[in-house]
Amino acid sequence: MNDALLTLLKAVDTPTVCNAIEVAQGKRGFDAFTRGSMLCSDPDASTMVGYARTAKIAAVAPPTEPADVIKARRMDYYRHMSAGPRPAIAVVEDVDFPDCIGAYWGEINTTVHKGFGLSGALTNGVMRDLGDLPEGFPVVAGSVGPSHGFVHVREIGTPVSIFGMSVKDGDLVHADRHGALVIPEDVIASLEGAIRQLLETEKLVLGPAREPGFDFDGFVTAWEAFERART
Repeated sequence: MNDALLTLLKAVDTPTVCNAIEVAQGKRGFDAFTRGSMLCSDPDASTMVGYARTAKIAAVAPPTEPADVIKARRMDYYRHMSAGPRPAIAVVEDVDFPDCIGAYWGEINTTVHKGFGLSGALTNGVMRDLGDLPEGFPVVAGSVGPSHGFVHVREIGTPVSIFGMSVKDGDLVHADRHGALVIPEDVIASLEGAIRQLLETEKLVLGPAREPGFDFDGFVTAWEAFERART
């Protein structure tokens, strides 16, 4: 991912990228995105773009492994999150889903991850401390809750599932208040052009629709131009 593409991806929302991937692929049917409604800690925050640093956690029940094993894995988790290419996003599956109760993403943990240089967090689990999370580190989560429960790390760097979206460690992820998607590796080279093409094509309808006096006849003319540009 070059700097120009990164800058552009940060400037557009996730639905735009979702559509642009289909432009790049030349067909409809892209499906590597989250399903259902997710919550964003800061709906006005900038878009998250980065390579996934994956892990799995649990919190409903206490861990059954020895305490020293759990502690060592926790340190391995933070080592994993602190390493790897940047930009990066923490993508953490709570295996208790849909009955998640442990708010892994609170003021301390988000501040630590931001300090590691991550751009945000994506999880099917719980967040808390809303209003006290660090600026510039949005969390897109499955729910909000008050307790950390018995939260502990289960796996590090393994494939995860977030609201129906499969993510491998190192996948390029785009996320905002709408949810998230994984950008296919084979469209990265053409994605910048596809986004710009999409934005220009949308203007063929949006421009006339925003003009005074727009009516059905104006819509037909604009839509025909829009359809020609999409084919």
